[in-house]
Parts: sequence; C-alpha cells; structure tokens
Amino acid sequence: VKPQRTSLADEKCSLVARLLAAKEASGKSFDQIAEALGLTNTNAANLFYNQAQLKSDKVAKLSQIVPGISKEDLAAMQHCPMRGFDPAILQDPGVYRFYEAITHYGEAMKAIINEQCGDGIMSAIDFYMDVGTTTGKKGEKRVVVTMNGKFCLTLSRLRQTIRLRPRVTESFLTG
Repeated sequence: VKPQRTSLADEKCSLVARLLAAKEASGKSFDQIAEALGLTNTNAANLFYNQAQLKSDKVAKLSQIVPGISKEDLAAMQHCPMRGFDPAILQDPGVYRFYEAITHYGEAMKAIINEQCGDGIMSAIDFYMDVGTTTGKKGEKRVVVTMNGKFCLTLSRLRQTIRLRPRVTESFLTG
C-alpha cells in the first residue's frame, strides 16, 4: 500500500485547524493576541489562517500567549506562507458583504485615491488593516474597518528612462 501524499492545501488546512484549536484553548481573542504581539488584529488573525508570516521576534511571545501551539507549528508559521483565496469563502455572508462593499464603492474609492494622490494604487503589501466597533447614533453596534496602504504611483515607462537589453542584430545571428 502506497502512503498517500497530502497536498499543500491539505497541509495548510490541517495547520490552520491546529492553530485555531490552540487559540480557542487559550481563551485569547485576536485583539488580545495582537496587543501582546504589537500587531493589528487582522495581521494576528492572518497568522492563524497561515496568510501571514510569523517573524522570529514574535515567536516566544506567541508561544507564551497561546501555549498550545506546537514547536513544529511555530516553525511552520515562520515560513513564507502560500497565500491564497478559496472562492467558496464568498459564500459566507460576512465575507460577501465586504466583497459587495468593494464592488459597490470600488470605482468611487479609486477616483478619490486618484484625486488625492495621483495616478496609482494602494498597496496590499505595505498595508495595515484593523477591524473594530463603534456605537452608532441610535445606540447600535457598528463595524469600523480601517485599511491603510502605501500609495504606489503608476510609473510611465519611457524607453529613455529604462535600460533595455541590447537588441540582437542580424550580423550577430549570421556570424
């Protein structure tokens, strides 16, 4: 009988399940973990979903806050993760509302960014996000999502401003 190989997706799914079980057993919230590690709450959550890399200076503190994470899993968290997206996540109503908000407000957000910053984009790499709550005018609980990304100017790539590879000439090809 051949041993069955697991895919990277299966390994990631198992790792995430173990990490979330350790978090649950610790009784700590993502906010508490984030505070202790000096991270945003979304970055702390991304560590547990293997969507962010655990930096070496945070390992001891995370191990102390969430003692159920094994040494092997702490080591795995320090590797560059295979970030991904499962389209099935959009079936969750909470996630879908974010997708809906971006699709509804996306053009307006882009136009305002371009007006205020110029022709470019907001980075999702040099990026911070935080999720919190506030109380509305009628006393209702409201969700506050702050996205903070570096503005990246779109560059004009003029031929004279970049160094191109030399062109292969016919004389070179014919000898």
